Amino acid sequence: MKKLTFGALMILTVTATAPAAMAQDAAAGKTSFNKCLACHAIGEGAKNKVGPELNGLDGRKSGTAPDYSYSDANKNSGITWGEAVFKEYIKDPKAKIPGTKMAFAGIKNEKEINDLWAYVSQFDKDGKIKK
Repeated sequence: MKKLTFGALMILTVTATAPAAMAQDAAAGKTSFNKCLACHAIGEGAKNKVGPELNGLDGRKSGTAPDYSYSDANKNSGITWGEAVFKEYIKDPKAKIPGTKMAFAGIKNEKEINDLWAYVSQFDKDGKIKK
């Protein structure tokens, strides 16, 4: 009986702490965003670079950042950016949108992806941090 109780307690502990292990850290995401800075800008005053500015990405339709020349693949992808789509995309952009101009190998580390999403998704369309 003690083994059964201990086993159940262990399962509950692991289950309760799993979400904390995958918690998103926007500060760590800002550091990860350094990989993106060569091509993308975010925040107040962000402008398109080699890639589009990423303000207001959460909920934005793919291929719609003003004044950016997207590939047809991106414009016609039918994607609306959100957490799940972003996380799938950032692992392997060319697999998610074949024909995209984005020349980035992707990020494979789940924690880094979660942190990056926490950072990027906090900006509204004007580059202000959402309250």
